[in-house]
Amino acid sequence: MNWHRLSIDETFELLDTKQQGLSTSDAEARLAQYGPNELQEGKKKSIALMLLGQFKDVMILILLVAAIISGIIGDLTDTIVILIIIFLNAIIGFLQEYRAEKAMQALKQMAVTQARVLRDGLSTWMPATALAPGDVILLEAGNAVPADVRIIESVNLKIEEAALTGESHAIDKIVHPLEIDDLPVGDRKNLAFKGTFVTYGRGTAVVIATGMQTELGRIAKMLQEEESLTPLQQRMISFGKKLSVLVLFLCALFFVAGWLRGEEVIKMVMTSISLAVAAIPEALPAVITISLALAAKRMIRLNSLIRKLPAVETLGSVTYICTDKTGTLTKNKMHVEKVFFDGKSYERKDLPSFEQHEHEKLLLQAFALNNDAVMDADSNMKGDSTEIALLEMAVEQHVKTAGWPRLSEIAFDADRKLMTTFHKHGNRMISFTKGAPDILLKRCVDIDLPSMQEQVDIMAADGLRVLGFAFRYWDTLPEHPESETHETGLQFLGLTGIIDPPREEVPEAVSQCKTAGIVPVMITGDHPLTAKTIAHRIGIISSEQDLVITGQELAAMDNDSFLAKAEKIKVYARVSPEQKLQIVKALQQKGHYVAMTGDGVNDAPSLKRANIGIAMGITGTDVSKEAAHMILLDDNFSTIVRAVKEGRRIYDNILKFIKYLMTTNSGELWTLLLGPMIGLPVALLPIHILWINLVSDGLPAISLSFEKAEKDIMNRPPRPPQQSVFANGRGFHMVWVGMLMAGITLSLQGWAIRNDLHWQTIVFNVLCLCQMGHVLAIRSEHRSLFATGIFSNKPLLGAVVLAFILQFTITYVPFFQPIFQTEALTLNEFFLVGGASSMVFFAVELEKVLSRKRRTQRAVM
Repeated sequence: MNWHRLSIDETFELLDTKQQGLSTSDAEARLAQYGPNELQEGKKKSIALMLLGQFKDVMILILLVAAIISGIIGDLTDTIVILIIIFLNAIIGFLQEYRAEKAMQALKQMAVTQARVLRDGLSTWMPATALAPGDVILLEAGNAVPADVRIIESVNLKIEEAALTGESHAIDKIVHPLEIDDLPVGDRKNLAFKGTFVTYGRGTAVVIATGMQTELGRIAKMLQEEESLTPLQQRMISFGKKLSVLVLFLCALFFVAGWLRGEEVIKMVMTSISLAVAAIPEALPAVITISLALAAKRMIRLNSLIRKLPAVETLGSVTYICTDKTGTLTKNKMHVEKVFFDGKSYERKDLPSFEQHEHEKLLLQAFALNNDAVMDADSNMKGDSTEIALLEMAVEQHVKTAGWPRLSEIAFDADRKLMTTFHKHGNRMISFTKGAPDILLKRCVDIDLPSMQEQVDIMAADGLRVLGFAFRYWDTLPEHPESETHETGLQFLGLTGIIDPPREEVPEAVSQCKTAGIVPVMITGDHPLTAKTIAHRIGIISSEQDLVITGQELAAMDNDSFLAKAEKIKVYARVSPEQKLQIVKALQQKGHYVAMTGDGVNDAPSLKRANIGIAMGITGTDVSKEAAHMILLDDNFSTIVRAVKEGRRIYDNILKFIKYLMTTNSGELWTLLLGPMIGLPVALLPIHILWINLVSDGLPAISLSFEKAEKDIMNRPPRPPQQSVFANGRGFHMVWVGMLMAGITLSLQGWAIRNDLHWQTIVFNVLCLCQMGHVLAIRSEHRSLFATGIFSNKPLLGAVVLAFILQFTITYVPFFQPIFQTEALTLNEFFLVGGASSMVFFAVELEKVLSRKRRTQRAVM
């Protein structure tokens, strides 16, 4: 419904109400029809369903079956260990999901508790939830707007809508109808919206929408959309499914082959369970969760608070950052940037001295005197953001106002777009008028109007908000000043260009994003010229191919046309919340991983939908913070760049410990599969495999998350979103190193059996110690351990030493020997195990040497 097009009388007629408001009985009937004026929550999952949902992963189900079978055939130790792993994993997942959904509660808290309403013709305070369409409400400075309303009376009424539209300055509210259909929220100046705030003046309005029918309610509906999975979640789901199918196939094949060979059924069941446990990296979910938690803790030092753990690594795959302008790229503070007087335009930093220019001194006096902003005892300025900018300029130029008392004024009016104040200075009476140049210039005498209008257009084309200033001397103070008489015959003083300027550190941050292969895009509710100016300054727009479009132009496009242009558009201006969501979805449809930054309520749906939503910690609303995956504690765009680097480092390290864990599991799998095929007994017991997968795997894998970033980490493009964890030779590495481990293990097993040695303990220790050599070798993808620095990752070194000690303990301490079925090794056996295990380290180091040579050859070619 285009309420902004209706006159006040048409609005009253459509709502079946009147100037005195509704009667109590009418209001109660409408409240029953439309429901209370509050936001409704979507259907929530129960705690029980959330908990059960943690057990639907295929790998978890296989482990559950393995635990049950182990229990049935009497192996309770394995059953207990497997169940502990499963339930720990489920509890961690449940806690994450339980804490994730708070955005609707935060939206509900924004509801105003009390509103001043006309009922039965009388003014009364009542809960905002009791409002119904047709109610007439009174608004004044300091009030929050309790519902969507049509303004029917405005006395200098200004409403701050930054949380809903992204506009950094308060909007002057008017009462007359607007002629254009489908205006963006920020341009519907005769309407006010639930969740915004009155900053100045007073007014009367009639309620046109409540609850979920308001603009805020529409945002709430969008917040109930499904969230996107992170790249890591997508890859691990895909990885888990493929691995589970492979494991089930191998177990079935192994069982059938043994059964046909005449092996005992119970023995083959136990061995198949061992195979399943060996192939499934039980430690992987826990290691990833712990690693992400440690990274999240570290990122607080980078002023980044992670709300949803998988988001840590998502930054490493981000290809687009869609950023809100106001308060994110800019300071969210208006600033006088240009001043035009005496026929010349000056940048603020290049202003000449005003001491010798009487006419120009008056311009600065106008900044300070025609101004309702005030400075408190602590030198903090309060008032309208534009007037604060003018006052700051006057203070900077040491303007004195003590001898210029204000005696009268003609208050600002949104229709007239002018404000005049009258002052006494010495024996003279003077008035200063400021306002929209197109109105003010026509009221000035002795000026070249076309030339002045051209100057206004030049400043506006630079994205500046232009204000004009004029003065007039009077013989006596007018008794009843009025616009038609006392805002004419003015002497022109000058123009000012005001803008919300970019943060100083943002251009460098944008440049670093581009170097890292990430495309920054500005999405704002602000004016297209202003948005384009800021985008040029900070480097978001850097060529003719970079497009700027408005919300209206976007609305006129069909989906195919938009998709065709989506990757060329760098600035979206005057967009609605639905369009922000549409932009994120379109980029995702083109195969991109999208980060969305923002601080307002209007950003919440797109923050939630984006692959990673980044909210502002200082200026951000509770709603945006709850919807986001990550919060910038310093509201600094450059913090995102540091977070991207950290995200890439974390993902690199996650790949390293997936490589590490899967290589180990590959080694166990080949050992268990190939041993019986060449006539050797099953090499490992289930308890051995669980020990290797949890203890020997877990601690070193977690320690890999402390590995420092590779040198080229911010000079390479983002990791392709569809790239498998097995890409770039990792899958091949897992297979061949696993086969090397199995070959070493089975060779020693056969030799130990022939020589009547402690063969099972030797096999157990060789596999464990092979891993230690492997983890030291894969600390860097390409550089040698000795180039990386043996002591550069002390936690990893400590984990390797601890694993040696633990392995030594369960091998030699009598208490543990019956539990782990181990026997004490002789000194010769111990050295044999150590020497054989080190072969894996040297083999992987050799692989890196060959890899470096290939890269060098490709670079030369």
